Amino acid sequence: MSTSFDLPNLDHFITGTVGEPGARVFYLQAVANNQVFTLRLEKLQVAALAQYLAAIIGDVTNVSDLTEIKTTDNIELIQPVVPEWVIGQINVTYDEIAKQIVVIAEEMPELSDDEVVDPDDFDGATASFRLTPEQVAAFIYQASMEVAAGRPPCMLCGRPIDPEGHVCIKTNGHKPH
Repeated sequence: MSTSFDLPNLDHFITGTVGEPGARVFYLQAVANNQVFTLRLEKLQVAALAQYLAAIIGDVTNVSDLTEIKTTDNIELIQPVVPEWVIGQINVTYDEIAKQIVVIAEEMPELSDDEVVDPDDFDGATASFRLTPEQVAAFIYQASMEVAAGRPPCMLCGRPIDPEGHVCIKTNGHKPH
């Protein structure tokens, strides 16, 4: 069974990647009291989390201008990058008393191709991260940069272009790039 953790006071909450565009692996790292906690997740999860946090940050804080906060938490992944587990679902709540945004990650079950797990029967690990508005703003900025640093999109179909080229569905299988 994987380890769960609750981190109420973080030094850093960051995202980063390992690998080349098209083959990158995304990670979430939290640093608390010189301990590093690393979880693996998908690019779409990073993008969705950043987008959701950006949508709610102004509603739950009274910080007037979070756009100035860009590099306070913008650090590289701490090496070696060894994930505790893979994130399945991510939930976000707001603690009004502490004035913190709480990100809760749930472990994804490791399954073979033919396995199916009933969510009620899976007792996976969870990770709870309590974030200040400044840490959230820095995460949003960094996540946006990481997601945008991927392969450029095709101007016709919007799908990513591989370094070897791209067979575009809009050109009937011809390589326009």
